[in-house]
Amino acid sequence: MSKPIHPYEVLRRPVVTEKSTMLSAQGKYVFEVMPAANKHQIKAAVEKAFDVKVLAVNTSNERGRRPRSRNGRRDGNPPTYKKAIVTVAPGDQIEFFEGV
Repeated sequence: MSKPIHPYEVLRRPVVTEKSTMLSAQGKYVFEVMPAANKHQIKAAVEKAFDVKVLAVNTSNERGRRPRSRNGRRDGNPPTYKKAIVTVAPGDQIEFFEGV
């Protein structure tokens, strides 16, 4: 049995992109989460942090893409991270994303 994790350790930051902004109109919100977190921990963290009812959690591991280089040098990679798309109940919304 894994030890309980504080909700603010599970949720690292919101992912604010054009696609995630369009998803928020459908009641789906995108977060970068701790790589070791599972769907149950993510659901509990979002419900506790934002006081909403979570219907579904979809996760994916996003690979850090190596930037293109014109002179043959590569100056490093962006980090790999885990992304969670959280669907909330109709009528609920996360105020953090509104007005973005």
